[in-house]
Amino acid sequence: MSLPAFASSRPLTLGVELELQIVNTADYDLAPHAEDLLRAVAGRPVPGEIKPEITRSMIELSTGICEDYGDARSQLRTLRDTLVHGARRLEVGLCGGGTHPYQQWSRQRIYSAERFHHLSQLYGYLSKQFTVFGQHVHVGCASADEALVLLHGLARFVPHLIALAASSPFVQGVDTGFHSARLNSVAAFPLSGRAPFVLTWEDFGVYYGKMLRTGVVASMKDFYWDIRPKPEYGTVEVRVMDTPLTVDKAAALAAYVQCLARWLTAERPFPLKEDDYLPYTFNRFQACRFGPDGTFVDPTSAAHRTLRDDILETFARIESHAIDLRAESAILSLEEDLSVNGNDASWLRREHEREGALAEVVRRQVQLWAGPA
Repeated sequence: MSLPAFASSRPLTLGVELELQIVNTADYDLAPHAEDLLRAVAGRPVPGEIKPEITRSMIELSTGICEDYGDARSQLRTLRDTLVHGARRLEVGLCGGGTHPYQQWSRQRIYSAERFHHLSQLYGYLSKQFTVFGQHVHVGCASADEALVLLHGLARFVPHLIALAASSPFVQGVDTGFHSARLNSVAAFPLSGRAPFVLTWEDFGVYYGKMLRTGVVASMKDFYWDIRPKPEYGTVEVRVMDTPLTVDKAAALAAYVQCLARWLTAERPFPLKEDDYLPYTFNRFQACRFGPDGTFVDPTSAAHRTLRDDILETFARIESHAIDLRAESAILSLEEDLSVNGNDASWLRREHEREGALAEVVRRQVQLWAGPA
């Protein structure tokens, strides 16, 4: 199988995918009702798509092509409302969050689909442990070469996105001490982590051909990188964010990615080189473990600062692009959330301290996800 052609795509358009938790409304544990929920929403017109994920207590929504923050927020709200309406008919709840705080992975059931059964046979118990919930953002690119340049430019901001979106402090009833414990599950899979440093589609084709010859991969779907090209869509896909607790925050995070992409494309603020990845795993770990209070090592200067400070500096640097993209309110909301809450992981910890029971925390997550209605 040769490298797929890179599809035509309008630059800087967006697509957003969110993986959601399906919970019962008795003890708020995960509930295997994905098939029922899909039937409940079948036939209802939505922008984008609603589809199953690897285990039956998960559901995924994805927008259509979005022009900007307002478009992404509108589509996500419509998808959210449709799913919440279907869930209420079934008397189940839906919520965000990167992990369910006390579900037992061994109880999860693989969704009945050929690819999911293949992954279960290949990865064994890891497939059920992959009952974690993330946000993916696609950014349209004019060409394959520009997609790879954007991919490696965005890689510098992977820890920023992790810290802002982190919402998975609890695993199997225990506070892990991490802000994003979800990414520890993702890291267990082969071919996770970072993409190889190549800047042309021709060179990527050479790498891809070598990987095919090893038999390690059979298609582009086998790469679980933090950021990967999606040639069938003509996009770069950013995959490191936990699912936020609200669709409005998910839309704001997508807008932040779009603003970063425009800034990187228009201004080329730093040259790209392999050595940029020297602090990559350190920075990524710091974001997962400590969130905004983690240490960020600048790949160019080697200066150390907190992620919070670097995020705020980046907000300032992309301000003109946020204005042009009609995303200034999105960036402001992220800045205010960073100041007030820190991130969703910190909010979840405070709710647990206040409520004293993780089931009550999940109940509050369900309320948040449903929105004002």
